[in-house]
Amino acid sequence: MASEIVVKTFVVQAQDIDELEHVNNRVYLRWMEQSAREASAQSGWASERYFHEGEGAWVAREHWVEYLRPCKLGETVTVYTWVQSLAGHASLRRYAMKNGAGKLCCVAATEWNYINLKTRRAENCPAELAACFRIIAPDDERLKTLGISRCVRFAPDAGLV
Repeated sequence: MASEIVVKTFVVQAQDIDELEHVNNRVYLRWMEQSAREASAQSGWASERYFHEGEGAWVAREHWVEYLRPCKLGETVTVYTWVQSLAGHASLRRYAMKNGAGKLCCVAATEWNYINLKTRRAENCPAELAACFRIIAPDDERLKTLGISRCVRFAPDAGLV
């Protein structure tokens, strides 16, 4: 079964909060990874399957995260994730997070690379595995309907370069 837009919820715990009394940056990355793993599992590829049946696995190459508003202790955060593109050994997975009030609080993306577990080098994702992930285009109407179509900025502010 191919995954599309996968939804996972988290409740902000005391250990997620930093000195500024909001969710620490590392927690958003943890939520992204857990959501990606859940999406893969819903596609039939739980983490264990990669290591017991497959010859390769996905590794994060690069993350982009844009924080739009803070999340606080006790809030429920809903993470939406989907694959925007998959070609060769690389896949771009996007994320959008909403707070308990339904406001977009974070948008993010990860470039995942498929590696051979023996050589630890990138190689093309097998067609059987690639078929498990549906591509969701940036202009997909479902993203607009959910209020999560905003893309993460991949470049620094022009004034910084």
